Amino acid sequence: MNKKVKSFLYNFLGFVVIYLPTLYLVDEFTHLNGLWIPMTAFMVALILAPKFQAIKTHNGEKIYMKWFFIKGVKEIE
Repeated sequence: MNKKVKSFLYNFLGFVVIYLPTLYLVDEFTHLNGLWIPMTAFMVALILAPKFQAIKTHNGEKIYMKWFFIKGVKEIE
């Protein structure tokens, strides 16, 4: 699998893992209604989800991750 595709899937899975519980929590514990529930969950997940990026280096293509809860940028694999 291509590293760009792999980083895209990591981004998607990281977002979904945070979005779905946040959607449930916002729905249950706030008095928001309508479109505000998914939009609030989206914004929270967008901020808290880790970001993955495939970068070409002189040693080949590598995947790097940046996350709000981890200091700096980490190499994956």
